[in-house]
Amino acid sequence: MIEAVVFDAYGTLFDVHSVVDACEDSFPGYGEQISQIWRQKQLEYTWLRALMRQYANFEEVNRDALKYTLHQLKLKFDNTIVERLLNVYLRLEHYSEVPQALKAFQPYKLAILSNGTTNMLETVVRNTGLRTYFNDILSVDELQTYKPDPRVYELAVSTLGVVKEQILFVSSNGWDVAGGKAFGFTVAWVNRQGKPHEELGVRPDYVVRNLLELVDTVS
Repeated sequence: MIEAVVFDAYGTLFDVHSVVDACEDSFPGYGEQISQIWRQKQLEYTWLRALMRQYANFEEVNRDALKYTLHQLKLKFDNTIVERLLNVYLRLEHYSEVPQALKAFQPYKLAILSNGTTNMLETVVRNTGLRTYFNDILSVDELQTYKPDPRVYELAVSTLGVVKEQILFVSSNGWDVAGGKAFGFTVAWVNRQGKPHEELGVRPDYVVRNLLELVDTVS
């Protein structure tokens, strides 16, 4: 019995690569490359900071990852360019099926559980018109660590008041799927890009290509 559905934000509800156009505007010919390196470095910094126990919130991590990316590509930039690109994260596009899927999931308690700061998450959710769908928007910031630390997943349990087996955790990120399943959630992997399973000793309960397919599968 599923009583609540908890969604990852970046890459699951919101397309992190919708920054490409803004990157291309600032650095013609480099938009796609910037987006790919930026995202990968962003994830690496969350894992590294958690392991080093040197927490910096996701706004800082995102800034550092972007600056690293521009340095790696040997692109000239200033703070104005950096801030302009960072602000795109407050206006990321949601995947096309998201509103319809969230509406279909309305009988359940719905929440977001993300590495983003509360300000980043509340702003992007509000800007995309999705706020009314969610009971809670949960940020790792209050724990000062990052996924896949089990304490992050426990935050959903304690906030929603639902046992972990009755929470359907939904993520497009294979490493996050593994973390959620290892914690004990019922887990759905939105495998938009047809990637192989992570070899971490666990498998998701559901594998789908998009959120509407998940709605059909769960129902």
